[in-house]
Amino acid sequence: MVLKTNITEMLGIKHPIISAPMGPFYTKELTVAVSEAGGLGVLSHTNLFGKNSLAEMKSDMEYVVEHTDKPFGFNIRTSRLQLDAPGLCRGISRFIMDNPKIKEQCVYAVTSAGSPKTLPKAKTYQRLKESGSNIKHFHVAPALWLADKCVTSGVDGMVVTGWEGGGHQSYEKISTLVLLQQVTKKYSETPIIACGGFSTGEGLASALAMGAGAIAMGSRFIASKESEFHDKYKNIVPSGKADDTLWVTGVLGPIRLWKNNYSSHHGVVTSKEEKMAMEAQITPQIAMEDQKHYEMTYAGNIEDGAVLLGQSIGVINSIESVKNIVDDIIKIAEKRLKEANNYIL
Repeated sequence: MVLKTNITEMLGIKHPIISAPMGPFYTKELTVAVSEAGGLGVLSHTNLFGKNSLAEMKSDMEYVVEHTDKPFGFNIRTSRLQLDAPGLCRGISRFIMDNPKIKEQCVYAVTSAGSPKTLPKAKTYQRLKESGSNIKHFHVAPALWLADKCVTSGVDGMVVTGWEGGGHQSYEKISTLVLLQQVTKKYSETPIIACGGFSTGEGLASALAMGAGAIAMGSRFIASKESEFHDKYKNIVPSGKADDTLWVTGVLGPIRLWKNNYSSHHGVVTSKEEKMAMEAQITPQIAMEDQKHYEMTYAGNIEDGAVLLGQSIGVINSIESVKNIVDDIIKIAEKRLKEANNYIL
């Protein structure tokens, strides 16, 4: 049996499973593994250790197409404070257009943590679309009003993520269960990927039953053999509990992190207005200092670094190969959907 959805058809993938954006960490090995397993691997917006994000993404894309012939995607964070975002949108679109193999395989661009308009307004992206590329633009929507903005901006689809997910979130603190229902009811014709709290076949089955066409997973894929994350980072997950994370304020907005020295010393702002007032006080030096904590994590300092993990770590019990993770989730989702079908008389 195959789980065929509007997302698998749109992106040309076998399974409705996508790796969530995981910037600023490197994910090229993970991208290859997820795509090879029949899902869709996604390259991160990476600029650790002072490296150029455009150069890094170009190199990562070249690596991906050398190691798989399957579709893949990439992420760009478009926050006001992400100063490299406009240049990355322009430069990577031009790069894809000039490389036929990458153009053929790169089918998914997901923007997040900022405006859904940054990528589509780039003239090089417009030319990429006009050149015959099958690339689809999705934007992450962690609140209903943000989903409204996505649709108004003309996105091809949305990643609907509740606040139980790791990484950047919204101020509304709406769970995936509620938010997914809100968005699918209001925008039933828009392709939707569900994210935030998904790591099992039961989760995939529930998302499909509520109208999503796929799920995106971060924490589950961090705890995989192929991911580039440090072993100390990976090993947090199998023993982690659902309440081992905190919702705090990061440089780009609210963020969910594992409880450690770094996150425990971060407060929470309660509104976008308060956050914007804080942003006015952020200097390049402050931003660089915060970036160091992500670099610490990548190097294995999980006590003082920024460790992005979601509440789904409470249901992940092992570190597995990506293929085993994907196959197991699909097998269980098919089983649960068949069982649910028996309720209909």
